[in-house]
This record gives sequence, C-alpha cells and structure tokens, in this order.
Amino acid sequence: MRARRTLAGGENRAASHRCGPRGPGTRLGPSAGALLAAAALLHLTACSFEPPPSVPEPVAEVPSGFAGGALPGDYQSREWWAAFEDPVLNTVVDSVLTANFDLAEAVARVEQARAQAGIARAGLFPAVQASASVTDQNTPANAGFGEQFRKLAGGEDGSLPGGLEFPDRLGFTTYALGADFAYELDFWGRARNDARAAGAQYLASEADYHTARIGVLAATITTYFEIVALRRQTGLARDLVEVLQEREQLTDSRYERGLVTSFELYQVRGDLRNTEAGLPQLETQLNDAEGRLAVLLGGYRSKLDAIVPEALTPASLVEPVAAGVPADLLFQRPDVRAAGLRLDAARFTIGARRAELLPSLSISGTIGVQSSEADGLFKVDQWFRNLVGNLTAPIFQGGRLRSNVALAHAQFNQVAAAYGRAVVTAVYEVEAALAALANEDRRHAFLISQREEAQASVALQSDRYESGVGGYTDYLDALRTLLNVESTLAAAGRDLALARLAVHRALGGDWTAEPESLEGPRMVPADETSTAEDSTKSKSQGSS
Repeated sequence: MRARRTLAGGENRAASHRCGPRGPGTRLGPSAGALLAAAALLHLTACSFEPPPSVPEPVAEVPSGFAGGALPGDYQSREWWAAFEDPVLNTVVDSVLTANFDLAEAVARVEQARAQAGIARAGLFPAVQASASVTDQNTPANAGFGEQFRKLAGGEDGSLPGGLEFPDRLGFTTYALGADFAYELDFWGRARNDARAAGAQYLASEADYHTARIGVLAATITTYFEIVALRRQTGLARDLVEVLQEREQLTDSRYERGLVTSFELYQVRGDLRNTEAGLPQLETQLNDAEGRLAVLLGGYRSKLDAIVPEALTPASLVEPVAAGVPADLLFQRPDVRAAGLRLDAARFTIGARRAELLPSLSISGTIGVQSSEADGLFKVDQWFRNLVGNLTAPIFQGGRLRSNVALAHAQFNQVAAAYGRAVVTAVYEVEAALAALANEDRRHAFLISQREEAQASVALQSDRYESGVGGYTDYLDALRTLLNVESTLAAAGRDLALARLAVHRALGGDWTAEPESLEGPRMVPADETSTAEDSTKSKSQGSS
C-alpha cells in the first residue's frame, strides 16, 4: 500500500522543517540573565523537523456510501441492546462493565501510556533539584596544598614570618545549600516531538481501551444469546425425547400386531436415539457458555446464577440499522482512530530523530549559599553561583543517528499501511455485516412462516384425533415436526441477534456513556482473601 506523503523515503528533508522568525544572534555571557535571555530567544526561533500530516490513499478516497444500499440516516449506537427489551441483558451488561478483568487490563495499559506521556513531556522543562552538603576536610600540612602554601609564604626552610608556627594539619568545614538545575534548549524540536509522539500514543491507548470495551460487550451479548438459544433448544430436545419415546411405544405395539414394518420401527428408534445422543452435547455447550459468561462477569457460577434467571425472553428485532456514511468510521471505530493516532506518533518520531542529527545547546548550574559555619547559611551575602553552557554536535557515531532516522521512516510507512488497512477493513466489515443482517432477517421470517404451518398442522391433527378421523401417531409426528422447527427457530433468533451485534460492532461508536474514571475490579489483599475463605468454610460447616 503506497502512502501519499511529502517526504517519501527521507527526501527533501531540508524543506520539511518549520521555523519561526529568525532573531539576532545572542552570545552566552557569564551572567544568569544572559543565559535566560538566550534560552527565550532560541525558543522563539525554534524549528521542527516532523513531516507534514498525510494519510494513505484509501483514507483519502473513502467511498461516499456503503455497497448494497444501507439504510440512510445517522447511526445511533448508545445502548443499542436496550431495544431487545430484556432487563436481564441490561443487568448483565452493566455488571460486566464494572467487574470485567479484560477491561481492568485495558485500563492499566492506558495508565501506563499516560505515565509514559508524562515522562516524555518532562523533557520540555528544566530539571531542578535541591541540594544540601557538609564538607569536612582534614589533611596534613606538609603535603599537597599545605606544603605549597608554606613554601610560598615562608622562606626556603618553610618558616612563617613573625615567628608564626605553621600547623601540623589543615582542617576546615563547609556548609552549603543550593538548587541545581539543568535544561536542554529544544531548538530543533526533539523534546517537543517526543512529547507529541508520547501524547498521541496515550490517546491511541485510550482508543484501544474503547476497542476492548466494545469487544467485551460484544462477547457478553454473544454469550448471553448463546445461553438463551441453548436453554431453549435443550428444553425442546427433552420434550422431543418424550414425544419420540411415546411414538416408539405406539410403533412397537403396532409392529407386534403386524400393522407396520420393522423398517418404520427402526426409523422411529433411530430418531429417538439421535435425539437422546444430541441432548448431552447441548447440555455441554450450555454449561460452557454459562461458564464463559461468569468469567466475563468477573466471578464464579454463583454470581451468574444470582443475575441470570432460568427464563430468558429477549425480543426479536427485525428493523434495519441506519449505518451513516463510511467517512464516519474514521471517528466512530476506536481501532481506526487508534491507527490514525499512531500514524501521528510515528510522524512526530521522525521529527525527533532528525533533530538528533543537529547540535544541541544546554545550560546547567547551581545557585545557593555557602559558609564555614552552619548559621552562615542564613546570610544572604554568602550566596554563590555556578553556571555552565554546553554546545555539542554529533560528529561520528557509526551511523547510529542516521539509522534511527531511517528506522523512524520505516516505522511510519508500516503504521501508514496499517492505518490504510484498518480503514479498508472497517468499510468491508460494515458492508458484510449489513448483508448478513438482511439475510438472517429473511431466514428468520421464513422460519416464522414454517412454525406457523407446523402449529397449524398440530392443531389439525389434534382435531382429527379427537374426532376419531386421524390417528394419534399422526398427531405425534406433527408435534415432533413443530418441536424441530422451534429448535431451528431458536438458533435462527440467536443468529439474527448476533448479526445485529456484528453491524453495531463494525460501525463502532460510543456504545455506553463515557466513564467518569477508568477503574478496574477492586484488588483484595491476600489476608482479606484468606479471611473470606475461612468465613465461607465455617458457614458451610455450620450449615452441614
């Protein structure tokens, strides 16, 4: 995938930076005022070397509408599952949002990105730290500085004038309080671009959190409708087993009287055994789905039993979904939004790595008070300063800096391709989900008609049997057909709900209100967990 950019492969680098108006040169003087003035002037004339904003071609050429003629209108995503009119589903969703561990993990990743952005932003400001020191020196007078001073002040033999005696040892104590500071002038925008890249990564992590949030909600709704369908199918399978058992008894009786062939008897028995064999599979699938929903709820099976009753009756939705236009996906879908933000981060990273090729200017120093007595630290006239300005430029580093620039460009190309793929995939997923929803709607309507015919057949055979015209076996066969249709319809209702879920997941959007704060499940200390386990054990022993 080719990305349309002003800077392709690092070309035209000199023309891509942006600078402010140039001011007169400033010479760093020995005073702090000159250094601060130079810093302010260099900030005003600072340059930035990141490439201009750009997007891959598929993003710039997003179609004006979805293929297949989607329903026109604005897309409404907020709590769309409330249309099922199922209070149990609403309760399950609310519980998952407060206790799911996947969301807690996503929240932790956002907090990490926020901290990393703060670390990167710190490079824009001076580093200041307080210092306090006490220096106690005691050296022999006939060595080092003491020996040199005695020879300079005295005669050749080192004696002092006036009959003074030179001490055997020299000792002094110095107390100091100060503030150390260091600051690199961000003239070429390295620190600014690193901070912008970290900020874009932080925003991308928030979009990842919303992606995880939609994924968890989608898994919750999917599992819920699986439970609804499996419970319905399991109950219908048990009813069908009872009907087939009664049908087998009647067929066996008729076979003993020579009214039916053995083939018909074996066929009825085969249907009964197949239905009985399928019942454990349904129960296994139901147990697995309930366990997965309990994990999504962040607890055990007891928590699921307290929230989800045995009878579940969500309404069937057949209304189409207004999808809006494909351009909305750039903002609605959090995964597409995250890919775009990472493209910005990669662009800023290029600017930061290119700035490392140029000279850097930094200032550092210490300002404080110094005295040989502790109480002298509170005298203003004991102040001192130490200011240093450094200008450094890379000359030879084995190609490391230029390789960093090449790496940043390659990462930008990779992220640009990922962004383009995300946009194209999003449009495709919406179109496929809309088509699947329309097809599942048609299939569900066909099965509704088939159930009405099966119900009419059961009513007819029941009337014929009661009036003595038809046989009881005909009624059982019609009832068996109705139960099979009901089971298929239960699965079709699940598929229709999941098709609607797929449309909303493909369209993205803000499914729920924005949380006031990102929080995960409460972490319980180990000793508290042990206390809770002991309490549970004592309760169970008491009840037994």
